[in-house]
Amino acid sequence: MRSRKIDVLVAVSALAAIMGGTYANLSWSGPGERSLDAAGLMLIGVASLSLAWRRAAPLAAGSVAVAAAIAYYYAHYPGVFAAAPALASIYTLAALGRRKAAIWLAAALGTGVYGLIALADQDPMPGDGMSLLSGWLVAMVVVGEVVRSRRAYLRAVEQRAEQAERTREEAALRRAGEERLWIAQELHDSLTHSISVVNVQAAVAMELLDRDPGRAREALAAIKESGHEAMNELRATLGVLRQTAPEGVESGLAALPRLVSRAEGAGLRVSYAVTGTPYAVPPEVGRAAYRIVQEALTNVLRHAGAVASVEVAVRYDPAGIVLRVDNDGEAGAAGPGMGLIGMRERAVAVGGSLTAGPGEDGGFSVRAELPVPVRSS
Repeated sequence: MRSRKIDVLVAVSALAAIMGGTYANLSWSGPGERSLDAAGLMLIGVASLSLAWRRAAPLAAGSVAVAAAIAYYYAHYPGVFAAAPALASIYTLAALGRRKAAIWLAAALGTGVYGLIALADQDPMPGDGMSLLSGWLVAMVVVGEVVRSRRAYLRAVEQRAEQAERTREEAALRRAGEERLWIAQELHDSLTHSISVVNVQAAVAMELLDRDPGRAREALAAIKESGHEAMNELRATLGVLRQTAPEGVESGLAALPRLVSRAEGAGLRVSYAVTGTPYAVPPEVGRAAYRIVQEALTNVLRHAGAVASVEVAVRYDPAGIVLRVDNDGEAGAAGPGMGLIGMRERAVAVGGSLTAGPGEDGGFSVRAELPVPVRSS
């Protein structure tokens, strides 16, 4: 609607300008001019007002403007301004990408006008404004093509900018989802293990409080230590979120002996073995290994209880780290959780794999293979 109003305004302005220029004798179309009468005014009006449809129906509007201009000059009316609406229509067609229509319309106007000049009784005079018409026709087609190309370029730039913005938004959403998953995994692995230990030790303390106060105190001390460890790990997780380096918290392969000791403090019988020649691994692989073993021990506490025996084995292979956590306990009544899913996600995140299921001789077995990038010699 706004473009239509602009076109109507252009048509009215063109009519006023052509009338003013013609009556002011600002141009000369050649010898044999006649005075402007009602028919001439009507031709100027038709040509000018056709511009109101220059974008809605550009070819039809241009054809009307060209026909009116040829009729105007055939009748020897004064001035060259009557061709302006036709030139504007030719430009519009080229700018809208209708190059062939613009060229055909320009050829029709040029052929009509120069045909009339060739058939006239008198030769063109120097200063005849019509001699410049061919230049204006070429200029309108060229300018229209330039404008069309510029508009197409700007549209392409805008589309690329919109696509880039959508890509940035999608990447931000994906990063936010990954960060939420990471936070959930960290909190689940650290807090669930500590809370399971606290649960077991609290049950032991309540059972032995009257019969064996000494062992009850040991259980309470283990609860205190587990709470302290949970606070440290929670502080480390929050420190990462704040982009600060946590101090005093270790969660890699080097921290596995301490993790095994905590499990033993909760009542589990744990054997820990390392085979192969230890070597440095990337931090993300070390954290994944630590969390997998931690979650496996937590599952033993939750499902099999403190009566189970656990074997934790770490093997250093040239291609990576192999973890194995086996227990001989019986499945308890604990409800389902996200532990196995979280362990598998951690293994996959570093390019590894994890399998978990009943052991060959009973109990439950967890095995993870975590590849380590080739180390430079």
